[in-house]
Amino acid sequence: MIEIFSANTPNGWKIAIMLEEISYEYKVTKVDLGKDEQFNPEFKKKSPFGKIPVITDHENNESVFESGAILMYLGDKSGKFYDKKDRLKINQWLMAQIGTVGPMIGQHHQFHHYNPGKSDFGEERYFKITKRIYEELDARLKESKFLAGTDYTIADIATWPWMARHEWHDIGLKNYKNLSRWYLEIANREAVIKGYAFMDEEAKIPKL
Repeated sequence: MIEIFSANTPNGWKIAIMLEEISYEYKVTKVDLGKDEQFNPEFKKKSPFGKIPVITDHENNESVFESGAILMYLGDKSGKFYDKKDRLKINQWLMAQIGTVGPMIGQHHQFHHYNPGKSDFGEERYFKITKRIYEELDARLKESKFLAGTDYTIADIATWPWMARHEWHDIGLKNYKNLSRWYLEIANREAVIKGYAFMDEEAKIPKL
């Protein structure tokens, strides 16, 4: 059984979605970010930088931190969505999410959604970066059904949750034909619907 220590965030959704996709039994242990529980000494033994999510695989008493590493671990363990023949492309697009899509859109959330009016520079900078991310993803998905090729992989599972916050971005997802097609195709997967609601049974995936 897999235990996921998490909060209701895009990085948490991606792991819950993966667990649903591979049909693994899992238990959710909530980490209250508002109370700084991620910095508790016991949690930091599992996650040195005090970040969620973390999983513990109770089958072999192994804990894994960092969402990208968790997806790779679960992909290897299950033999799903992380095919060896496509691994170079999968890893590139997974790292693009870890290094660019998540951090940059996360900053856009901070300035545009959580703290509007505090920094014109920050709001303008990360709005432009987020818009460019939409453009680059749309361009990729014009030539490829999924990010790493013809098959749905952990690269898509990692990236989709950040686009599921598109209502916060004010970029206009529906204006990006290829990105919208990809977003909706993934949004309609049963495992994605369940994983998105892993901490809130009433949660509904945002439409375009």
